[in-house]
Formats: sequence, C-alpha cells, structure tokens
Amino acid sequence: MAVTITETAATRVRHFLDNRGKGVGLRLGVKTSGCSGMAYVLEFVDEVNEDDQVFDQFGVKVIVDAKSLLYIDGTELDFTKEGLNEGFKFNNPNVTDECGCGESFHV
Repeated sequence: MAVTITETAATRVRHFLDNRGKGVGLRLGVKTSGCSGMAYVLEFVDEVNEDDQVFDQFGVKVIVDAKSLLYIDGTELDFTKEGLNEGFKFNNPNVTDECGCGESFHV
C-alpha cells in the first residue's frame, strides 16, 4: 500500500511548512461528505500517531491513517495551476464515481 506525491506538490508543501514554522508533514485522509460519499482532507501534522503510515518523497512526509488508506491506496497527490486556479489534485485509481462539482468521490 502506498500514497505518492509529485515533486511539484512536495515543493508546495515544503513552502507551506516553512511559512508555518513547524510540522513534520502533511496528513492526507478522507471523511464522509458531499454528494458522492467521501471527500479528501489535507492538514498539517505536528505529531505522527502510532497507527499512521508515513510515505516520504522529495523530502516531504505524507501521513495517512489506516482507515483512510483503504480508500486512497495508490493515490498520487499533485499540485496544479490552470489559469487563475491552483490547488492540490488527487489522482486516485480507486474512484468509481465523482460528484459534478468534484468535491466528493465514491470507491
């Protein structure tokens, strides 16, 4: 089981962590939400929990709890900029359906 991060996303996360002044990495998880059932959650992590999986790439730790990993195994976290819009993009091979607004997904 694995979650990956692109170099572009890792650079952006390092920038956020540097500006924040603390943190060991970025937590990627899921929560029940939206039209399709699940939504991604991103938050900075100051402390890794015992049951967390840690994936380290390009000098950035992506931390995932065991429950979320079931839904996002194989996901690549990217950072994209299209015109005036920029943000993190989740390339999750497990997704079978997404809502029209792109805020939630179903596996």
